[in-house]
Amino acid sequence: MTTKPKVRKYNWRHKRQTESSAEARSDAISRIRNATHDPAAAGEAQPGTQLDDIKREGLTGRQLRIARRLAQKHNLAATSDYDAVRLLRKKGVDPFQRTNLLDLAAAKPSNGGDKPKDKINVQLPQAMGAEKTNLPGPELSPAERRNFEIGQIQKDIARRRRRKLFGLFARLAVFVFLPTFIVGFYFYRIATPMYASDSEFLILQADGGPGNIGGLLAGTQFATTQDSISVQSFLESKEALLLLDRDAGFSDVFKQEWIDPIQRLAPDATLEDAYKLFKRMITIGYDPTEGVIRMEVAAPDAQTSTEFAERLISYAEDRVNALSGKKREDQMRDALQSFEAAQEARRQAQEELIELQLQGAVLDPENVIASLRARINEIEILVQDKELELAALQDNLRPNKAKVDGVKADIARLEKVLKDLNAEMQDASDGENSLARLSVRIQIAQADLAARDMMLQTAMQQMESTRSEANRQVRYLTVSVNPVPSQEPSYPRKFENTILAFLLFAGIYLMISLTASVLREQVSS
Repeated sequence: MTTKPKVRKYNWRHKRQTESSAEARSDAISRIRNATHDPAAAGEAQPGTQLDDIKREGLTGRQLRIARRLAQKHNLAATSDYDAVRLLRKKGVDPFQRTNLLDLAAAKPSNGGDKPKDKINVQLPQAMGAEKTNLPGPELSPAERRNFEIGQIQKDIARRRRRKLFGLFARLAVFVFLPTFIVGFYFYRIATPMYASDSEFLILQADGGPGNIGGLLAGTQFATTQDSISVQSFLESKEALLLLDRDAGFSDVFKQEWIDPIQRLAPDATLEDAYKLFKRMITIGYDPTEGVIRMEVAAPDAQTSTEFAERLISYAEDRVNALSGKKREDQMRDALQSFEAAQEARRQAQEELIELQLQGAVLDPENVIASLRARINEIEILVQDKELELAALQDNLRPNKAKVDGVKADIARLEKVLKDLNAEMQDASDGENSLARLSVRIQIAQADLAARDMMLQTAMQQMESTRSEANRQVRYLTVSVNPVPSQEPSYPRKFENTILAFLLFAGIYLMISLTASVLREQVSS
């Protein structure tokens, strides 16, 4: 029995269909779509073919890890990362779009169970606003979809590059450009100009005499190297600062209110603070090849810097004069003491000789003794002559009595004189005050005086040689370039200091960035 088809009139007031009718309609639409689908898409239903296509897309490890996490979040049993990509795409989720990730994270979980994969939810017509344009479009082919995804990835990469580049420029502006601008602003607008005065001087040694070993190096820079280094250390010491502060008021000059805060000394500044500023303002260098000491003094005023330089040079001259002064004074003092001792010994020897000579009342006892001996010899000869004459007279048969008596009388007188001379000679030769003993003592005193004379001559020669050596040890400070007031400020060097600050900040930023990158890489690995 057949019945005629009957057309039922559509009633818009008809009640809403039940859930079972919706599921039936979904099944019908799904079957119609599968029947009318493009035959080329049938090959996509094969999982192996889809996995091969996904592998040929060249996905990165990061993208595969994101796909795996999304698959775990959607409770998809994926056997591999590529299978996770396939299942997500099959479900309609693009694992490489952040918007989909945010939508999925914000979506509420459904209360009902999982629906069959081949069923399609029926979406009833909705009221669309004028601003919404997310209308469904035609389905894309796999190649077009891959190109579209590659384009999206490239846009995302470009967006991230722009964001990183913007962050890089922001960090450079904060950590490099801004500090460099502050430093440059200080040097160009705030820093007090400093006027520098340059001077050069060298230390010379007195010319040595011939035959002096030290004369081999005299006149060269090596003869005064130690003195030059000592003077340089003195000019850079706190002692020079104290002298300059006492004579020229170094600290008071830099405590003035119009000097910028960085270079200005505080009213209650200590010696250490003043010494730090002193070392910045005084630059001293020694050239060992030429033996020249170069000094640069900076001050807020040109005349003040010149005054500071002149006073430091005068202090250096005093120190050079005092370097070998003590040694020369010691040498001269010892030589002078030796000379005075030799003079005193010679004077005592002379006084002893004179006293001995005065004790004998004769100036030359030897001559006295020799004259006595000569007179005794002469008297003895006369006695012998008279005895011979008496013997000749007595040989006559009738000698002349008067002549014989006269000769005997002469002999008696001569013997008496001879006896007196012998007594005088014996008196001069025997006893403590004899002329012989006195003569010996006088000879000893004369020998002592001769020795003292020789010692005095030696002391005089030693004193002269010491004086010559002391003169050779004298150092002279010669100023080759006098300090002259400067007409233009020498400091600060604005451009050079600004470039140096930029390089310094850039280097610090680069080191910190490299260190952070290495640490981040180590932590991530």
